[in-house]
Amino acid sequence: MAGVTRITVDVNDRWLEAARVVLGTDTKVATINAALHAQALKAEAAEILAALDSAEMDFGSSDGFGYGGGRDLSKLEEQARTGRAG
Repeated sequence: MAGVTRITVDVNDRWLEAARVVLGTDTKVATINAALHAQALKAEAAEILAALDSAEMDFGSSDGFGYGGGRDLSKLEEQARTGRAG
């Protein structure tokens, strides 16, 4: 296993057991690693969301979507009922 650090640490037994139940792990080591992994994923997700929040997006105009503003779906129901593809 690459990038492994061996540490000795005091851990709250109730929190460790609660995490083990939630994470479905069998050992203390697996529980701690799964909890750390979950927190790392949350941090990555927060970075992705921050990047998306900083990107300018236009959802309100006809130019907001590619090829001239999206698709006209107003006749979709009629075409589906008559079997005609538009």
